[in-house]
Amino acid sequence: MPIEPRFRNARPRCLTAALLGCTALVAAFQPQAVHAQDNRSIVLDTVVIESNRTDDDAGSIVATRTMAGSRMATDVLDTPASVSVITSKEIRQRGAETVEQVLRYTAGVTTDFYGGDDRFDYYKLRGFDASVYRDWLPMQKAFGGIREDAFAYERVEVVKGGNSTVGGPSEPGGAVNYATKLPRTQRFGEAYVTAGSFDHREVGVDFGDNLTRDGTLSWRLTGRVQRADKELDYSKNDASLLMGGLTWRPSDRTSLSVVLDYMKRDGSTGSGFPPGTNFSRDRFFGEPDFNYLENERTSLSVLFDHDFGNGLKFGANARYSDEDRGFGYVYIWDADGLNPADRYYFANASSAEQFAADVHLQYDADFGTVGSRTLVGLQYSDISADSRTWYAPASSIDYTDPVYTGGLDLDALAPYTGTRTDDSIASIYLQEELTFSDRLIATIGLRHDRMDLSRTALDGTRTQADFNKTTSRLGLTYKITPELSTYFSYAESVLPAALTVEPEEGEQYELGMKYRPAAMNALFTAAVYDLRKTNITRQDTSENPPVPRTIGEIRARGIELEARAEISPELNLIAAYSYTDTEITDRLSPNQGNSLGNVPRHLASVWMDYTLQGHGARGDMTFGIGARYKGTAYNGDDNGSKSDAAVLIDAAYSYALRKDTVLSVNVTNLLDEKHREAASGAITYNPGREITATLRRTW
Repeated sequence: MPIEPRFRNARPRCLTAALLGCTALVAAFQPQAVHAQDNRSIVLDTVVIESNRTDDDAGSIVATRTMAGSRMATDVLDTPASVSVITSKEIRQRGAETVEQVLRYTAGVTTDFYGGDDRFDYYKLRGFDASVYRDWLPMQKAFGGIREDAFAYERVEVVKGGNSTVGGPSEPGGAVNYATKLPRTQRFGEAYVTAGSFDHREVGVDFGDNLTRDGTLSWRLTGRVQRADKELDYSKNDASLLMGGLTWRPSDRTSLSVVLDYMKRDGSTGSGFPPGTNFSRDRFFGEPDFNYLENERTSLSVLFDHDFGNGLKFGANARYSDEDRGFGYVYIWDADGLNPADRYYFANASSAEQFAADVHLQYDADFGTVGSRTLVGLQYSDISADSRTWYAPASSIDYTDPVYTGGLDLDALAPYTGTRTDDSIASIYLQEELTFSDRLIATIGLRHDRMDLSRTALDGTRTQADFNKTTSRLGLTYKITPELSTYFSYAESVLPAALTVEPEEGEQYELGMKYRPAAMNALFTAAVYDLRKTNITRQDTSENPPVPRTIGEIRARGIELEARAEISPELNLIAAYSYTDTEITDRLSPNQGNSLGNVPRHLASVWMDYTLQGHGARGDMTFGIGARYKGTAYNGDDNGSKSDAAVLIDAAYSYALRKDTVLSVNVTNLLDEKHREAASGAITYNPGREITATLRRTW
């Protein structure tokens, strides 16, 4: 029997019924509600709060302001860092449903490098696993964490390059920040149904309104239910999300939001394919009775902003989350390439509780020709996590005529590895921005983290240490013209290590330019960088099963180019190119001089969509087409084999049946291009063609 975390029997069937009921009620009563509101006039007070919402993400693919550079809302041109913002409009136009799909057209980001393996969100920034934040409170790394639900978030901000002074301990490659959907000051909503490949069925709602006539109290409800398979036989890809929020605005200077959300995934993973073979993607060589992926998380978030006036503002965020996750599957490890193929059971069960809080003060002032913005804050994070891994040989399988033999009773098997993690991090930070004559901007960041780190092994051996680490950041931006800026930055990063109580450290130098033409809503960016990381933990895929190892130093250098442009009211363009050169520089490592695994040197992408304006009875039609190129990459740090280079085509089409109702069709991997991805005793293939059709009503 597969391992069963404590949430496995808690099947929230009521969630499906609740969302279906909400969709039906919204569709049935929406016209009457609009009519009723048309018969009266309500004048609401103007409420303006500067929080972590910096743009109208629903109206543009080009973000002009972000908090990603310094935790202060800043013009993108004035931010001395390489920042990409994927707005809700871009997510909608490309039909992105998973986080990997959201990030596919972003410079410096590698996605999908484990093919059909969906245990985690697989993406890297500048060659390294990304650190993940939500409303700039720490969550986890992408690799090894819970797969996020993109429908829960308003926008996704990607900061390339390590900078622990902004959000706290982080990877040197960069961070991904998810901005939570919050209640709005007006009535709004959407309801949709989706059907598609692999028996994909989905229904979702996202709507809200004011509870008071003056708009001081608002609510929002967001949810979706997905029932689907994957292209692999004996697979499952179910997901559920339910999120509710309240926002209280007692004055035009104060905002308090409380958001409670529940997320669950019930899916499966893959077994891999024997090297040297070329089977169809749906062939399954694992065990149907031992093939599962389960994630469950409940979170409570509180976000508070208050403007005292005269340039002084106060903000506070806090979040508590409780999560369980687990997976189990039988994978192929066919080192000799002979039939029958060797197989092994592999399973993991993890749980974690995390509390994170941040309070800060911001003061803006002018001193003659010098503008000053100062942010000081305190942050605290505490996480307790348990992880157990099981591993055992399985029967071989004849891949020309597979016969399945059953699952494994993990209760009768001792864990292979296990770790209890208890980490608490208390931090104080300072961000200072000085603008001289509206041309030269100096950005300074300092942060001091006190880390109390503890690791307890299966045998009870406990390793504990306290570390005090100060990181810094310096950025200089020069506004050549109001539309063109150039910048240089130096940044440091620190992160608790996965294996030891010694923190991983990184440093980066970056030089870049940004151009936002006055005649067009567009942003063009270019950056070159050099970064290094020490004491890094890597998965050694030469071992079976793969084991994490600590090595000394890794260096990455690269170039990134990106463009987001609304060329005309009808035509949008998104384009990106990345060159990433990684090297293991540790002289004691047997892989010295090698490149990092799963990091292609060349990545390129382009997406264009064109809207044909409606005429008469015909509504607007939008046509979208995209191409993604991924160069070859080594499958492991030993550089023993490579994945294939490939070009994949995506497409989208939407038709406005009415002003408030749109039918859209999205296709990923339009030509069903097939290539080999990761290989460590087995190979995987990239995801195949998938088609979905969505009927969406908005108000």
